[in-house]
Amino acid sequence: MVVGAFPIAKLLYLGVRQLSKPVANRIKAGARRSEFFRNYICLPPAKLYHWIEMRTKMRIVGFRDSTIKPLNEDAATELGAELLGETLIFLVGGGCMVLEYSRQSANSRRKEEELNETITNLQTQLAELTLTTETLDAQLRQVNRQLVSIPVPNKK
Repeated sequence: MVVGAFPIAKLLYLGVRQLSKPVANRIKAGARRSEFFRNYICLPPAKLYHWIEMRTKMRIVGFRDSTIKPLNEDAATELGAELLGETLIFLVGGGCMVLEYSRQSANSRRKEEELNETITNLQTQLAELTLTTETLDAQLRQVNRQLVSIPVPNKK
């Protein structure tokens, strides 16, 4: 006997999230090996991230017009690969959240439609019962009038 529906969707989401971590690690390893991947995918975001981070730190400390030393290629490749892996994990997690939200909202919408249908059916039944009650009330009044109009014999 099944007590509740097996949460297969949640299990699949969890599986996808768990699989995204090794995939991200493979992408990071590939970024370290491939020249194209390193130069055009990993290095630009890493350099931008380093520049923004260092600029922010310098402004917080109080150095406004100081030059920022660029990251060396190995460190930038490592940082870019980490950023890419974390972005992939974040996107997969965010996608799972969006899918779960849409699934929950669809369930909620379906339940609300069922509730509205039930309310409509109950209102229809109430209207029919009101009409039946009014009809019976009219018939009762007619029978009462007929009873009143019947002459009652006097007993002496």
